[in-house]
Amino acid sequence: MASDPGRKRLNQAGKATISLLSSVFTTLIILHLSGQSLFTPAIVSGIAGLMGIMVVMDDTKFKKQITTLLLGVSAAFGISSGSLLAGNAYYIGSLMIVIIFSAFYFSRFGSRYFSLGMIGFMTVYFSSILKLSMNQLPWFYMGIAIGIAYAYLYNFIIFKGSAYILKRSMRSFHIQANLTFQILITMMEDPVTNEKRIKNLQKNVRKLSEYARNVATDLDEQDVKKVWPGLTGSQLRLYVFDTAMLVETLTDSIQQLKKAEAFEAKELRKMLIWVVSSLRDSEVLSQTYKEQNLLESERAVQALRTDLLARLRKRESEPATEGWLYLIRRIESIANHVIEGGTTIQQSLHKAGTSAEEEADVEEEEDTSTEEDSGLKPSTKKAFQALTAGVLAILVGYLISPVQPYWVLLTTFIVQLGTDSVGRTYLKGFQRSLGTVIGAAIGFLLAKLVSGHSVLEITLLFIVIFFAFYLFSVSYTVMSMFITMLIAFMYDILLGGISFTLLGARVVDTIAGAAIALLVSAVIFPTRTKTKVASSFNDYLSELNGYVTDYIKSFHEEVDVKKLAEKAFTMDQKIQTIKDESQSLLQRPGASAKGGISRWITIFTALNYYAKHLVASSYQKKFHYPDELLSVFKDMEQKLDENLEHLQQLIDGKEHSPLLHNLKEERSQIERLAPSRFQSQGDLIHHLYYVWRINQSILVLGKELGAKENDER
Repeated sequence: MASDPGRKRLNQAGKATISLLSSVFTTLIILHLSGQSLFTPAIVSGIAGLMGIMVVMDDTKFKKQITTLLLGVSAAFGISSGSLLAGNAYYIGSLMIVIIFSAFYFSRFGSRYFSLGMIGFMTVYFSSILKLSMNQLPWFYMGIAIGIAYAYLYNFIIFKGSAYILKRSMRSFHIQANLTFQILITMMEDPVTNEKRIKNLQKNVRKLSEYARNVATDLDEQDVKKVWPGLTGSQLRLYVFDTAMLVETLTDSIQQLKKAEAFEAKELRKMLIWVVSSLRDSEVLSQTYKEQNLLESERAVQALRTDLLARLRKRESEPATEGWLYLIRRIESIANHVIEGGTTIQQSLHKAGTSAEEEADVEEEEDTSTEEDSGLKPSTKKAFQALTAGVLAILVGYLISPVQPYWVLLTTFIVQLGTDSVGRTYLKGFQRSLGTVIGAAIGFLLAKLVSGHSVLEITLLFIVIFFAFYLFSVSYTVMSMFITMLIAFMYDILLGGISFTLLGARVVDTIAGAAIALLVSAVIFPTRTKTKVASSFNDYLSELNGYVTDYIKSFHEEVDVKKLAEKAFTMDQKIQTIKDESQSLLQRPGASAKGGISRWITIFTALNYYAKHLVASSYQKKFHYPDELLSVFKDMEQKLDENLEHLQQLIDGKEHSPLLHNLKEERSQIERLAPSRFQSQGDLIHHLYYVWRINQSILVLGKELGAKENDER
């Protein structure tokens, strides 16, 4: 079995927990040896060690190193200013609000400023509660230095292994691919269609797609060169894309062939099993790679092409073989891509060190500015929302709990992180409140049970911290539950006991903070959920437009279709963004019955499927076709561009009843004038199949929004 796709989460949560442990115990040992009875510097040290791992989000290693060191400066400032102003509630509240405002506002210049704001806010919060004297500050500075030093040590020296993670991720990808290949082989060998096996197959295909997205997202050129000298990131990304698409194509095609009883023809079944099993055995990136495995795959695909496909073409008109040809041709085409990719990778690995070719493939899509050019920038809007919410949170905090008024502010700040719409704010606030209620109940009971058993309680505390961060990206509710359990243990350790009233106050504060964040997001510069979802749809359509038009352009101009595979991963991420932004809408009562947003997500998912298979089905070389078709390709390119632009304007509400092109005339001309398979190596009809499917989906979406079909036929 392949390792869990959460290996990255495990690595990050493990580093954070070890850094926290090391920081706390090192600081405690130094305090003990110095004869100090202080315990709180160890807590601040642990916070610095933890946040030094978790909040550093820069895009390069060097920037991360600088940010990690600057966290120590920000933490020291927070401890100092919080201690100096702790006697004046007005000043300390104002300082917290200024830090939160600055964190959001200056995030436009990079994630570093947000990270510095986070640790600054946390240290001000703790120092205001502890009300430190000036002679205690050096011990806290020492604790911060120890925490940051451990974070730096674990992040950049001991566990520097992003390259190691990449190697393990690729190994897991291969294992998962081979596991899925084996299920496909078993499925072809078994004459009976097993529904349980089909569900298992589909689950494993989805898992492989997740692996592919993870690998493609985390690919770093430097890491690729460290693990596989001579190989480039684009080569590896293309290989991952092709392999994932092959598995997806095999899954669909084999199920259709089985329904059509195609495997009654033993030769077909035997040939496809040969292809799949030879690909399963081709461990392209393995250190024990055997060249004959890939040669066996080449022979299998060659036999499929020259023997089986040739005979099926002659029998294409027979009802028994209707539909077989297209399915088998697609398998042959994508399997050939995987083999070509594997061969190229092996050649690059063997040539490593013998040549120093410059990589033409500079991935510089410097569209770093995702913010609007006109009006207030999103970071500015968020900053003013945080400012308003901060003032309200402090006022409400004093009304609810004058002794600890800043917990409401802390919750408000956390709920506002990463929530760009009212719906996302509601969802996060609800999840945090629910997790806090559950965590308070469980934490109270556990703290009561283990109270007085310090070793056991501290052990549980660190276990809870680990699971909180390990499950953070899986379930925010569960993470909030573990964080509240952590607070329960902390209260019991620091205060010598815990009451349900004390923990209950934190629950009330959390719900109040979440409610304030939601109220402000709905009133101050609100971004409605539907607006954000519409924007996500349009972002996807913009990417799809360039993708499809470049593909069509490749039939009459020099365009490297292989490079479109990289765009396919970007489109995958945009589909995931659509699903994330739509989550609050889909969870509303009656959302399934209305079916609107759910249906749109289904259609966009299908669009993404067609787009990926469009490129996966062929890396065409040269197409030979009559001159009359040149203008047809140019017309198709223009009309698809217009259709996608009309659809985007319809989604934005800027256009009413536009005419959308159905491309029937272009399809008719291509099917009439395209050379037959026997006249040309390039099968135009095969390579344009998914273009028609994409345009049909655009028409369906457009008509639902009021567009009309321009029947040009």
